[in-house]
Amino acid sequence: MSKFVLALDQGTTSSRAIVFDRAGTAVSSAQQEFPQIFPGPGHVEHDPEAIWATQLATARAAIARAGISALDLAAIGVTNQRETTVLWDKATGKPIANAIVWQSRVTAPICDQVKAAGHEATFRKKTGLVVDAYFSGTKIKHLLDSFNGLRDRAARGEVLFGTIDTFLMWRLTGGKVHVTDVSNASRTLLFNIDTLDWDDELLQLLDVPRAMLPEVRGSSEVYGHTDPQLLGAAVPIAGDAGDQQAALFGQACFEPGSAKNTYGTGCFMLLNTGTRPVPSTKGLLTTIAWQIGGETSYALEGSVFVAGAAVQWLRDGLKAITASGDVEKLMAEVHDTDGVYLVPAFVGLGAPYWDPRARGVIVGLTRNTQMAHVARAAVDAMAYQTRDVLEAMLEDSKLPLTALKVDGGAAANAMLLQFQADLLNVNVRRPVVAETTALGAAYLAGLAVGYWNSLDDVRHNWALDREFRPSMDARLRARLYAGWRKAVGRSLDWES
Repeated sequence: MSKFVLALDQGTTSSRAIVFDRAGTAVSSAQQEFPQIFPGPGHVEHDPEAIWATQLATARAAIARAGISALDLAAIGVTNQRETTVLWDKATGKPIANAIVWQSRVTAPICDQVKAAGHEATFRKKTGLVVDAYFSGTKIKHLLDSFNGLRDRAARGEVLFGTIDTFLMWRLTGGKVHVTDVSNASRTLLFNIDTLDWDDELLQLLDVPRAMLPEVRGSSEVYGHTDPQLLGAAVPIAGDAGDQQAALFGQACFEPGSAKNTYGTGCFMLLNTGTRPVPSTKGLLTTIAWQIGGETSYALEGSVFVAGAAVQWLRDGLKAITASGDVEKLMAEVHDTDGVYLVPAFVGLGAPYWDPRARGVIVGLTRNTQMAHVARAAVDAMAYQTRDVLEAMLEDSKLPLTALKVDGGAAANAMLLQFQADLLNVNVRRPVVAETTALGAAYLAGLAVGYWNSLDDVRHNWALDREFRPSMDARLRARLYAGWRKAVGRSLDWES
């Protein structure tokens, strides 16, 4: 029997590939960053060819570093930045244009038109989402509107749409498979989360032809096999989930009320709500977590657009640090932020505010302020935004949260996680394997081919690295959070 599973984790700023063994341990990995394209304020794009090149290169490198061949792989799982939108020519496989990234606000005017026409409630009811530039549907419309004749070609099936998972699987199978899973489909504004199908009314409202859309499948099944020329063998592609749902799965959050928070480019908290969708009245998203064996699980999600990206801004924009990992050393130079708050609304604010016109602010500056205070405020902002989301989540779900599992790159920062525990007044649990997004994709793929037998195998593999327990005085907690809410108020509705 094959010994390993390969996970392809295509993220917002880099592509990764990790080889996992049966214990859920990373045997080898490879990672490559790729360029971010900023055509204008709040607009973000990627070159799909750069995504493909880096993902293929990291897959080959991870296999080589493990000292194995593709014949040793039981399956491949794919996980991805979810709402990022690619259109490509079916005949040539070439992208029509750059991918529009989930962070991009370029379609905010389209969203305003949809709301002004009175359609927001329809989208909310059918998709569980708010009408926002974050999601794929308005990005597709924008691209179809931008090229003469493109919508007619799409209606004939000559131009295809995909989120990044779909694009990668198309390329990996040599153009034989045009599919996505329910978790990614549920992020498009076009998919009905009750009927589990593309919704004709929503397609009509955004003028998106059904012929260009991928087939929607479960999250754990064999979709196709890799072109043998790419990796050296035909390996089954058997797992697919959006990055945050994959992380929820990798954290073994299978029971209603279990939750995880991922500190990546953005910050994403998901709460498993079981086999029924829970509508939100507090600015959260109702989304599909995964579908296995015909059973669909749902989640509530709070999406924060900028988290770790604020640390990248410290590195690339302010040149305050050389590498992202240096931020912990810099912030350790001061005991606290000395009253400084940084609201990283660089591309607007997501949950629970949903204000595309919000912009980043730094408040509370004095002559005593040092770069270390600003760095600490940038990191603290991840914890504050997480509390914003949790407050809404507990109100919507009526489910108690006794602990929060965490993962993602910034989960390595112990100072962040201690502050998070203090601010939430709950225990924060970091697993041994912090890259749970890739691990979740691996589990979904391995379960589909019998490499793992059941969810119990996944539960058994989860191991605690460190638990952070709250120790902050309640009055200080309240005062700090009140200051944050005041700072957020300064950032809202800034861009006219």
